[in-house]
Amino acid sequence: MPDDTPDLRNLVPNQHSSARASGKLGRWMAFLLCVLLVVGIGGAIWFWPDFTQPERARRARPDTTPVLVAPVQTQDVPIWLDALGTVQALNTVTIKPMVDGPLLEVRFREGQDVAVGDILARIDPRPYQAALDQAEARKAQDEAQLANARNDLGRYVKLAQSNFASAQQADTARAQVAQLEAQTRQDQAQIDSARTQLSYTTITAPIDGRAGMRQLDAGNIVHPGDAAGLLVITTLWPISVIFTLPQQSLPAVAAAMRAGAAEVLAIAQSADGVGAGQILDRGVLVVLDNQVDPTTGTIKLKAQFPNSQLLLWPGGFVGVRLRVDTQSNSLTVPPAAVQRGPRGNYVYVLRAEGSVERRAVQVGYEDIGLSVIVDGVRNQERVVTEGTARLSDGAKVNVVEPEPPIRGPTPAAPPGTRRRSGGTGSGG
Repeated sequence: MPDDTPDLRNLVPNQHSSARASGKLGRWMAFLLCVLLVVGIGGAIWFWPDFTQPERARRARPDTTPVLVAPVQTQDVPIWLDALGTVQALNTVTIKPMVDGPLLEVRFREGQDVAVGDILARIDPRPYQAALDQAEARKAQDEAQLANARNDLGRYVKLAQSNFASAQQADTARAQVAQLEAQTRQDQAQIDSARTQLSYTTITAPIDGRAGMRQLDAGNIVHPGDAAGLLVITTLWPISVIFTLPQQSLPAVAAAMRAGAAEVLAIAQSADGVGAGQILDRGVLVVLDNQVDPTTGTIKLKAQFPNSQLLLWPGGFVGVRLRVDTQSNSLTVPPAAVQRGPRGNYVYVLRAEGSVERRAVQVGYEDIGLSVIVDGVRNQERVVTEGTARLSDGAKVNVVEPEPPIRGPTPAAPPGTRRRSGGTGSGG
């Protein structure tokens, strides 16, 4: 009978083979640790100079703040007042028919430039020509009667002088002549009226300008009471811009007008910022209104522009800059140099030893490109324009060169960027 008892040697693991596998794994782990250690030491040796260089540089020099500086300059500064204006055509005429009748033809094109006297449209002239012919015939008839009455008057005057006719008959003949003379003058007035009515059948341009949209087509019956009219003609060159300024600006504006033609700039407006600040045209101030609006406290002004490039269009909004004065030999700094604190305006002035001085200044006129310093700095001193956030009085700075500017057209300052402030600060 066979023995079903399992062999215990097959069930117990081989202790000698397991020990050999563990020894091989330990040797591989030791080898990998050695490789990682060698790589780490080599990397530390390679990158150590780069890590220690900033620390050595920091210890070699004192803690400084990088800044940009700009010199204080002396220059003539134009004083501008900014506003928002509405473009208005110099002349706007709605062309309406003056007589009734069928519109036979329209001779203009929409958007066409027209001159005074250009034919725009024609109305059927036949009824008005007939009325003119009738008035002329009536005058001819009355003139014939007048000639006969004058002959009779001459006869009666001679007969009365010879006592062959009474003085009453001569006076009656004389009255008849006067009556017929008045009738012929009335006839002439009727002729002039009929000729005027006939001339209204030819519609011509009363001004130089540009024709707008056509409101009526040929074939329509037109009437003088039509509200829309036939078209609208506007004068685009020259053109006007209406704008308002606060009443506090009235003395400066009045003085500028007394000094001569005050220069006005028309500045482009844009919702997306594209093209904003572009100078559209240069003109002069022509009208200063004779009263201040009591509800808004503003004064209305009108400027006129040549508009040779047709960049200004009636009804559009443009920025307006009015030049009222020029300050000569003014000390100016970039607007970024002026800091504002609770005790007034101040700037950081660069000293010769590389530190800065916090100095109170009195600021006059300010624009987007410069600030006029009334008191506090001297010509050719250098002031900090960037990096002021971490500065204090006496702080050490490191002056860096600005990046080269991107070349391109420099737009004019958009309206609303000018600021005015005054008063002498004492540092903040």
